[in-house]
Amino acid sequence: MRHNKAINHLGRKSSHRKAMLANMACSLIQHKRIVTTVAKAKALKMYVEPIITKSKEDTTHSRRVVFSYLKDKNAVTELFRVISPKIADRPGGYLRVLHVGFRPGDASEMALVEFVDFNEAALAGTQKKEAKKTTRRSRAKKADAPAAEAQAPAEQAAEAAEEPKAE
Repeated sequence: MRHNKAINHLGRKSSHRKAMLANMACSLIQHKRIVTTVAKAKALKMYVEPIITKSKEDTTHSRRVVFSYLKDKNAVTELFRVISPKIADRPGGYLRVLHVGFRPGDASEMALVEFVDFNEAALAGTQKKEAKKTTRRSRAKKADAPAAEAQAPAEQAAEAAEEPKAE
């Protein structure tokens, strides 16, 4: 039974698990998305989100605390300079875990782990839909009025041309 066992040990000793999660976190911070197994993705999410919360406050102490977890100077710099300003107003839930299928070799369930605010396709998709709706509505109203005015003189001229022929 799993009574009060908070973390998934992933079948590894603690030193191996900490090193693996630190490396995966550094890869995630540098590449903004990684593909891994679902179990590792869930463990990584629990590992990284407190680190990201810590990075919101850019002080020497918070940098040192984050560095003690990540052990990579470039990842710490990227986290504090690029990622932290973008997620400053978000209260939590910085990562998204998407199930992507099964690995061909051993049929292990795979997942895509990515930052919520760094998925340009999803962000662009929501912005395009809103912009498209407002643009279509505004053009339709403006396009109908000039088109109707432009058709009215043409119709009047056609009617005037037809009346003398009818007489």
